[in-house]
Amino acid sequence: MFETDKKIIRELANRTAEIAALPVQAEKRALWRGLNGLSPARPMVMIDQVCWNEMYVDDGLKLQCEDPMLREWESELKKQLYQWKYFPVDMVVDGVFYVPKAVWDTGNGIQAVVRHLKEDETGDVSSQAYENQITSMEDVARIKVPQIIHDKAETERRRALAEEVFDGIMPVCMEGMKEANIALDVWDQISFMMGVENACYALADKPEMMHALASRLVEIKMARLDQLEQMDLLCGPQSLIHCTGAWNDDLPKERSAPWTTKQIWTFGLAQMFSTVSPRMFGEYEVDICMLLYERFGLLYYGCCDPLDLKMEQVRRIPNVRKVSMSPWASKERGASEIGGDYVFSHKPNPAYLVHFDEDLIRGDIRETVQICKANGCPLELILKDVSTVMYKPQNLWRWAQIAMEEACK
Repeated sequence: MFETDKKIIRELANRTAEIAALPVQAEKRALWRGLNGLSPARPMVMIDQVCWNEMYVDDGLKLQCEDPMLREWESELKKQLYQWKYFPVDMVVDGVFYVPKAVWDTGNGIQAVVRHLKEDETGDVSSQAYENQITSMEDVARIKVPQIIHDKAETERRRALAEEVFDGIMPVCMEGMKEANIALDVWDQISFMMGVENACYALADKPEMMHALASRLVEIKMARLDQLEQMDLLCGPQSLIHCTGAWNDDLPKERSAPWTTKQIWTFGLAQMFSTVSPRMFGEYEVDICMLLYERFGLLYYGCCDPLDLKMEQVRRIPNVRKVSMSPWASKERGASEIGGDYVFSHKPNPAYLVHFDEDLIRGDIRETVQICKANGCPLELILKDVSTVMYKPQNLWRWAQIAMEEACK
């Protein structure tokens, strides 16, 4: 069984290594460095968070490996090859296989209680409703600092397996905590503990408790980051940050010592604050989380939350390089606020891929490019959160073609 699985992985790895050796990979890295240095040659385009359950058009994504870990690696390689074939846009295939170290933590003592509702049982996306676990200061006091655990023996087993499987084809890199585990997402965590509606009511009804809750989560994240630094479990250098290219000339390109937070990117967000005022956003997110922001070398800020009316507060955050402009933000206002100071990280509406209208899609992208050009904004187009294309993967492929046509004009 193992030899059969190994043969499958090596064939995929050979195809990947051939693509990684193409000159275009270095060209794309250079373009990302230009954008992230705020001197772009053109807008950049990325696609991530795809509904892979709807992408099957042949056997290209069908898994054959029996070993659970090799099956995960097979899936990763096949998805990368599929994307390169059908919707590569400005992705970079770097020819290194990254294997996660065996790391987990003991939890913070609060177990989320959640109900899921799925439209499509074959997919990963679901609607979620969370029960309120935080109703008093006593509940806040129950939240504890998790202990990071690294199973070094399991990490070495994974390393040995990967080096055997990929020997002579591509290098293996053992990586620590990925970006999702170092995200500055205090208010996302609160939404999991309380539910968004309960948390919003508590901001008005129990402000002292909410201040204490957010401050406690900042303390916990700081302690968690301290542990990751001390145990050399941070990840770098990074090729991606929050679905966008992370190549840059500001942070270290090579590992010379244990990574610190000052040497890497992170991303911050407060999505549930889409509905609060700029003043409240500044008070509860920016002020409380400032200690976290200050730790990192570079920061991508925002996600689905519209930030066009909150740039005054965002500007107080140190080391921000990219600012998300979601489908619910005013492009004109966002671009005028951002100017040339940050990358305008435009999030095209993924709903456009359902009832596909090529004129609408092209017009949306072209308008964004023109607005950012007029305001001197470095621009990236990041299509993400694609939960469905109604089982028409060609819609995604065509979106990629249109986006690159408009970006390369």
